[in-house]
Amino acid sequence: MNYSHQGKTLRIYLVDGTPTGMLRAEIINWTGQVIVAPRASLSELATRDESKRTGIYLLVGQDPENADVMQVYVGEADNVLKRLTSHNRDQKRDFWTRTIVIVSKDENLTKSHVRYLESRIIEMIRNVGRARLDNKDEPDACLLPEPDVADMEFFLDQVKMILPVLSFEFLQPKPIITIEERGSVPTDIGPVFVIEQVGVLARAVEVGDEFVVLKGSTARKQATPAWKGYRTKRDQLVQDGLLVDATEDNYKFVQDIAFPSPSSAANSVLARQSNGRKEWTMEGTGETYADWQESQLPPKSSEE
Repeated sequence: MNYSHQGKTLRIYLVDGTPTGMLRAEIINWTGQVIVAPRASLSELATRDESKRTGIYLLVGQDPENADVMQVYVGEADNVLKRLTSHNRDQKRDFWTRTIVIVSKDENLTKSHVRYLESRIIEMIRNVGRARLDNKDEPDACLLPEPDVADMEFFLDQVKMILPVLSFEFLQPKPIITIEERGSVPTDIGPVFVIEQVGVLARAVEVGDEFVVLKGSTARKQATPAWKGYRTKRDQLVQDGLLVDATEDNYKFVQDIAFPSPSSAANSVLARQSNGRKEWTMEGTGETYADWQESQLPPKSSEE
């Protein structure tokens, strides 16, 4: 039996019994825990002992300049609540709508540990590039003995596992498929889907829950007048230099770009309202993404 990807049990406790209120998340046999609360519930968070421990905190909200992107501030404190209270009075943190507190259940995190964790989380957010980092400075990682470094890296691995479950994906590495244009895709990735129309050629693969348009793909510059869906995402790619001029009519993807769905990817490629499930077709067969996905499901029984 292959145990390389063993399952884990994640417990999520809704503190006030509502899905939008405060919650506590932990992994069985892990000493850490994650508390998530709306900024509006800071007074309720203040009643919990965990908020007064040494730990890491993240202030999260929408980037005011791009609603499709999260903005994150990372900090550490001997008493997390005191630091959160201070931030709450700071008008510079107006983007902040949700609070993430990361502490240890056994209270064994020291000041040196959380300074190390703060530095590593800032480094990861910056490298991943899924969120706008509000921190102006990047603190140096606190020097720790080798066993402590190993313990903190394990601690971080658990945090990276929990946060996406709670819809915070800014620590998740973006999928990168290293191939040349029209080159072969590793067999463990899955089928390649293409859009070849209106003068563009785009290739994409599905990786996990993301639809990745591959480097070298082209996208139409001129948008149709009625196009609105996902337009902000496409405009941001151009602004960030990830879509650059290829010809008078087309842009070119300079790296693999992950989208949340086939439709968001198709919109960005075709610069018009598009149903990606029908626009993307399997390379070599012409089968639409929708038909391919249907073929992966168990066949309908005669009793249905």
